[in-house]
Amino acid sequence: MRSDMTGAEIVVQALTDLGVEVIFGYPGGAVLPIYDALFQQGRIRHILVRHEQAAVHAAEGYARASGKPGVVLVTSGPGATNAVTGITDAMMDSIPIVVLTGQVATHLIGTDAFQECDTIGITRHCSKHNYLVKDAARLGPVLHEAFYIASSGRPGPVVIDIPKDIQIQRARYERPGTVTHKTYKPQLKGDRAAIEAAVEMLAAAERPILYTGGGIINSGPVASQLLRELAKLTGAPVTSTLMGLGTMPHEHPQFLGMLGMHGSYEANMAMNRADLMVCLGARFDDRVTGRLDAFSPNSKKIHVDIDRSSINKTVRVDLGIVGDVGSVIEDMIKVWRARGRRAVDLGGWWRDIAAWRARDCFRVEQTGPALLPQHAIRTLYAATRDRKPIITTEVGQHQMWAAQFFGFDAPNKWLTSGGLGTMGYGLPAAIGAQLAHPGALCIDIAGEASIQMNIQELGTATQYRLPVKIFVVNNEYMGMVRQWQELNHGSRYAESYSDSLPDFVKLAEAYGWKGIVIEGPDDLDAGIAAMLAHDGPVLVDCRVAKLANCFPMIPSGAAHTDMILEGDSVPGTTDEDAQALV
Repeated sequence: MRSDMTGAEIVVQALTDLGVEVIFGYPGGAVLPIYDALFQQGRIRHILVRHEQAAVHAAEGYARASGKPGVVLVTSGPGATNAVTGITDAMMDSIPIVVLTGQVATHLIGTDAFQECDTIGITRHCSKHNYLVKDAARLGPVLHEAFYIASSGRPGPVVIDIPKDIQIQRARYERPGTVTHKTYKPQLKGDRAAIEAAVEMLAAAERPILYTGGGIINSGPVASQLLRELAKLTGAPVTSTLMGLGTMPHEHPQFLGMLGMHGSYEANMAMNRADLMVCLGARFDDRVTGRLDAFSPNSKKIHVDIDRSSINKTVRVDLGIVGDVGSVIEDMIKVWRARGRRAVDLGGWWRDIAAWRARDCFRVEQTGPALLPQHAIRTLYAATRDRKPIITTEVGQHQMWAAQFFGFDAPNKWLTSGGLGTMGYGLPAAIGAQLAHPGALCIDIAGEASIQMNIQELGTATQYRLPVKIFVVNNEYMGMVRQWQELNHGSRYAESYSDSLPDFVKLAEAYGWKGIVIEGPDDLDAGIAAMLAHDGPVLVDCRVAKLANCFPMIPSGAAHTDMILEGDSVPGTTDEDAQALV
């Protein structure tokens, strides 16, 4: 306990008491008192990014890799507005971060002062909660409460807007005891009767499927182990959303892979034909469900989620269970065992699944001189799997290929922008993950268009000597945009070709990185080996087939049974066009 501290000193002391080790930020006039207080202490490390959006993405990467809330510090006006994309990204993907924004002095609020904006109004609908602090004595309680809100229940971003005069105002700070919120009290334990009903439904099902999402990862590593135990007990197949990859080992015989728009044939067909679907920590995103009236049409549905508002929000379910998904799965296992339940004979169900698996929907043969992007990522996985890397991505075709061809066996190894689909996410997220795990191999699988959204963060990695690797899958197109234009707009590639690309090798070298170019299949193994052998940051320009498309694919608004597989005749193209796709 200390009395007579400045607001800025209170901020730093509260962050220290909360166990914060790293802050990502960019200074400006409205936060200079806090930066001065940071300068005079030695426990919290500040990482100077090159853009405020990147600060938030780096905090997201840090949070997802470490399991601790990420912290951001930016100035008022453009500092706050530049952070909005990252805040929204964290909101959509349920990532715990606390964003501190500077604000003009309280007597200037509302006067259109220099670098003033309505940060509270702007972030009201893209943050879990936000505060405008007008009394330095409130800073300590607000900071502690913000961390509680960000990391409790369904995680998310919390914004604290701090006027400059409050940062120099003096007040008393006392470290609080147990922190709660008078109205926000997330329900962690699921209703016992509902859990017992769910167990009975699982035990009676003949074609069950467990549909898992990022909520299992947010629940902690134990939740993933419990999921594997539940799958073993029930014998049910398991599928995952993009955000849930890693909850089940990718080669586990019960794992059907990712489902949804670019998911596996077997996962989507099993979801369509199931008689019981158990949704565990997922939110029925439109990229997963496809056409809602055709989504798992003949199944009874159970939804387990810590966010009460998610249940029956998109898909009507037969049984909703509010609670932490790890806790609910643990109770389901206990009830299953206590009642001596055994899975019914699922032999017929697994024979159906085996037939769908036999389609081998991800089969891609590397032939000819053009390097297929799928083969490049598959080879990268084979070369790195023993090192258990942390993979981040940008957004686009390369993101989906990474989800399809890079195997994940544990949670918190796959960091991507799911709900918002934010280009420019991957590099700063890899920086955040590298800071959380300095000894880990952190690779950003990128596209040549997405990487340019926050490419200035090459300087951040150089400054802090972070050995981040970037593997650019370079097809010279905004590939997913081009693919949709091909399928839906008569191959009219309006502004989707990435003209005037930089020389990525020279650009990397200009920032102090090692640059490597892979021209084709013959260079692939050596290029990856050289990337892994270098103990500093590396950017690989991997030049791939320009017109490769990402399959399987469910066309927008279609049902799971309407999947287009590699080699199928593609609607909207001629047979000659289809041949040119690879």
